[in-house]
Amino acid sequence: MSTVHSQRPSITVSTLDLERLEALMAQAPRAALPYVEALETELARAIAVDPEQMPADVATMNSVLRYRDLATQQEHRVTLVYPQHLASTEGAISVLAPVGSALLGLRVGQSIHWQVPGGHLIELELLGIDYQPEAAGEYHR
Repeated sequence: MSTVHSQRPSITVSTLDLERLEALMAQAPRAALPYVEALETELARAIAVDPEQMPADVATMNSVLRYRDLATQQEHRVTLVYPQHLASTEGAISVLAPVGSALLGLRVGQSIHWQVPGGHLIELELLGIDYQPEAAGEYHR
């Protein structure tokens, strides 16, 4: 497992996202436990910055992201959301889903190896950010 961690790039999250995610994880149903533990591990190593200080090339909550699955070379465009906004957001992916947890905090150009349920690894590369709330001046979305 340590080799997976050594391949993980540094990640950045906003203090507001961090507060909301910690509250979400505290209330998560037990069925979501493996996903919550993976997200907790990521957040424990994240650099937290004020929303106003967030670099525009970092994947934050409610961002519209383009990424590539390096195993299949398929490209995807998703909006990274909290689970409660999944149904109301087109093209959304939950931050509790393995891909969502993996993308949170990445910078454009970074890739990450991420373990998914069942034990296999996925490798994702963040290609671009089409919309980021902080860059748009929406610090409390």
